[in-house]
Amino acid sequence: MTDHASSIGIIGLGYVGLPLLIGFASRGSEVRGFDIDQQKVETLMRGKSYIKHIPEESIQSLVRSGRFQATGDFAELRKVRTIIICVPTPLTEKMEPDLTYIIQTGESIALYLQRGQLVVLESTTYPGTTEELLIPILEKSGLKAGTDFYVGFSPEREDPGNKQFKTHQVPKVVSGIDEASRACVKAVYEKMFEKVVVVSSPRVAEMTKLLENIYRCVNIALVNELKLLCQRMGIDLWEVITAASTKPFGYTPFYPGPGLGGHCIPIDPFYLSWKAKEYDFPTRFIELAGEINTSMPFHVVDSVAEVLNHDRKSVNGSRILVLGVAYKKDIDDLRESPSLKIMQLLQDRGAAIDYSDPYFPSLHKMRKYDFKLKSVDLTPRNIAGYDCVVIATDHSSFDYPMIVANALRVVDTRNATAKVPGRNSKVILA
Repeated sequence: MTDHASSIGIIGLGYVGLPLLIGFASRGSEVRGFDIDQQKVETLMRGKSYIKHIPEESIQSLVRSGRFQATGDFAELRKVRTIIICVPTPLTEKMEPDLTYIIQTGESIALYLQRGQLVVLESTTYPGTTEELLIPILEKSGLKAGTDFYVGFSPEREDPGNKQFKTHQVPKVVSGIDEASRACVKAVYEKMFEKVVVVSSPRVAEMTKLLENIYRCVNIALVNELKLLCQRMGIDLWEVITAASTKPFGYTPFYPGPGLGGHCIPIDPFYLSWKAKEYDFPTRFIELAGEINTSMPFHVVDSVAEVLNHDRKSVNGSRILVLGVAYKKDIDDLRESPSLKIMQLLQDRGAAIDYSDPYFPSLHKMRKYDFKLKSVDLTPRNIAGYDCVVIATDHSSFDYPMIVANALRVVDTRNATAKVPGRNSKVILA
């Protein structure tokens, strides 16, 4: 069998594709990175990184070694033995799967697909996508899957900013459409990952990824709902979670927040609930969890309005500073960040909005939002000039004692001020 790990093409050089590129190239594979964003291509070829937790040194060494090159020329796909697809799978405005990137990528591959190549999809999607959608597109090449080329699915398990596990240390689930494809996929990923877990079909692997994220989505929704109840009951849920976490079995802590962010948890459950309709099956747990989690930014804005009301102020006309626009602490990732939704809702109510985030000096135009803002320096004088400060993302670099000391009011969605003395007089948990 051909050594499919000898040369690899990775399509999509974002938070999933770039770590894979570095991992395979560092272990001796000749790797080509493909992206339609020419700026990413040029940045990588200069040995630079556009993702903060990925060090430039690792990219520079690979460029010097000659084992890596980035390109926007998809004709170069002819030169690799394995093609790995790592493109986004967002939702439409109607909360339905948007597979545009997979479709377009499949069509590009079909133009250059070679006999004997292996194609692996990593993008998170509903069960059946690989076989029902991707393969028919690839077969437009005139080649037949399982006969002329191999096909597999392997769900990405990236967790940006996680310092406990590096990409290669996370067990890699792999699958293929037949025995030969499974063997090829397994051999490729064993080149990089410490442990490879083979499952029987792409549908199983696709569902595995959804289960992992739906599990988190449902449990986060549970604690978000309990947070709302505990606030009415005058109970500190954070203290409750800390106490419950002392149980050494049968309990895993999850934490409330201002909503869900990232490319997976806010999106993946809706992929399954959409597919389930094909089987006349209502996914009530999933849809209820989604309803609760998507309502949390509205709850935060209502909490801001309540705080301002105590000071005889309205949201309309108030100056509000949002701390943190990344979807979680200490990363440079804006995808589906609840902070952006909170900012939009406050702006819609007439508030004058600013933000501060060390990872984002300015905000660019996004698919859903267009804030023409620059990050505000967190000085005592600046903080004191706002009617309310909202802690939406609890970056470690924020000086919370200084923030609380100088702010008129603080709405804390992350319990980031838990250890700040005297917070009760100014801080409201939301």
